[in-house]
Amino acid sequence: MDASTAHKHLITRADRVFEEAAATRANLTDALAIQGAQFDHLMDAVLVAEGKAKPWMHLMKRIDRHGVREGLAKQREECMEALLMYGFSMSTSLVTNAARFAEQDGLRRFLDATDTMEIEGAPAEETPAPTVVTVPQVTAEQKHGLYLIRDTFVKRQGFTAREGWKYVTSVDDARLDTKLGDFLIGHGWAEVDTEATLTEGQPVTLTATGRHILAA
Repeated sequence: MDASTAHKHLITRADRVFEEAAATRANLTDALAIQGAQFDHLMDAVLVAEGKAKPWMHLMKRIDRHGVREGLAKQREECMEALLMYGFSMSTSLVTNAARFAEQDGLRRFLDATDTMEIEGAPAEETPAPTVVTVPQVTAEQKHGLYLIRDTFVKRQGFTAREGWKYVTSVDDARLDTKLGDFLIGHGWAEVDTEATLTEGQPVTLTATGRHILAA
């Protein structure tokens, strides 16, 4: 299909996934306001919906930067790489484990949904130049910070950017120092979802470089 048709199709799919995620968050928020409400199933629904939405959110950003054809190719490549790089370690936090499983499931769903899409493009775009990733030297502390981001659900949280923020993990005894978190993001080894608000918490994930550092 042509790029314009593909763009419309992808936006429609993404909007549907985003609406589903928003609805599950709203249901959980409503339940939390009711004393004695059971919301375990609602939390599971949020994790699943957010896991499905994450690759689509990244795709929309890539399309804005690279165009439909290249943006989709890059996002599919990152999703496949992320699935291959996932470790088998389990956290003591059930929420963290559930979030990781939901994220992996979301990656697989995204790859299945976009598997048969062929977007017309110029011949020069058919064989993009291979991406060469240079793995930088890191300290033990920096590598530990990357493991925390990979293996726990990390959020950057605060009231306003002027008042500063901290990094919150989903594991009680796991702490990510603010300076270290800022360093990892500033060097492009991790990235933060700035579309989320600081008060709710902005999810932090590894970039391709960060994943390569841990794999080295």
